[in-house]
Amino acid sequence: MTETKNNNGLKVLAALLGVVLLGTIIYTVSLYQDKKKTETVLTQEKELVVADLNSLKSEYDKAILESNATNEELVSARDNIAKYIDSVQTMKADISSLARYRRQVGVLKAEREQLLKQVDSLTRSNTMIAMQRDSTYVELEKQTVFNDSLVVQNTQLADAVEKGSALNLSKINVDAVRERNSGKLVSTQRARSTDKFKICFTVADNVIAEAGDREFYIETLDPQGNVLGESYSKSNDNGASITYSKGTGFYYENKSLDICDYIDKPAGDFQKGQYMVNVYDNNLKLLGTSQFTLK
Repeated sequence: MTETKNNNGLKVLAALLGVVLLGTIIYTVSLYQDKKKTETVLTQEKELVVADLNSLKSEYDKAILESNATNEELVSARDNIAKYIDSVQTMKADISSLARYRRQVGVLKAEREQLLKQVDSLTRSNTMIAMQRDSTYVELEKQTVFNDSLVVQNTQLADAVEKGSALNLSKINVDAVRERNSGKLVSTQRARSTDKFKICFTVADNVIAEAGDREFYIETLDPQGNVLGESYSKSNDNGASITYSKGTGFYYENKSLDICDYIDKPAGDFQKGQYMVNVYDNNLKLLGTSQFTLK
């Protein structure tokens, strides 16, 4: 009877141990399933965080690309996000870490909104500055064209004034003369009788010319083209030059003025043939020419 009781006790103990073992197995399986489920959820959360970070990074890339000039703040923020992406991808996922990165994503989004507002403001400002610059450039071009036009007009006006103020001859006359014993000069056409040339010309009136001392240059050429007289030389600023017979000075007062001068006989008699007399102003502008013939 004692043996029977012992057998019953063993059976009960074995049953209890079976129940405990079964419970342990069920609990263990449940813990494993919970762990796998948790790991799956954490992996999904991790992927969502990475996706959010990549989305932020893409928005920064677009903003940097659309920006006319490199924005250091945008570049720095994008580089920081790239670092966060690397950290999340390599970290061992756990609830606290993911929660921290999720909060960080929120902070980064707020930072992005602020930076993009600043960039947009700067873009509008730069666009306005560019428009103002272009407008200023157009106005400057207009002013430059206007100034160039004024320069041309002033140059033309100065040229006109210079030309208008230049003196001119209204007539020129040359006589071969013979001097009598009384000192009276009489005209002649014979070379042997000629003692000198009398050259007279009239300076026309000019109200815009500057009054004052002036000098004209008389060039007298014999039949061979040689210059009679002392043969002085005169050059102007343009490099032109003449050899002239005599300079004739006078005082001009803006009124018509008659002037006469003489070219004396050279050594020996005047030659037969055609002579030419030219009158030049101080700038070597040819004012008048006269030709005559001695027999």
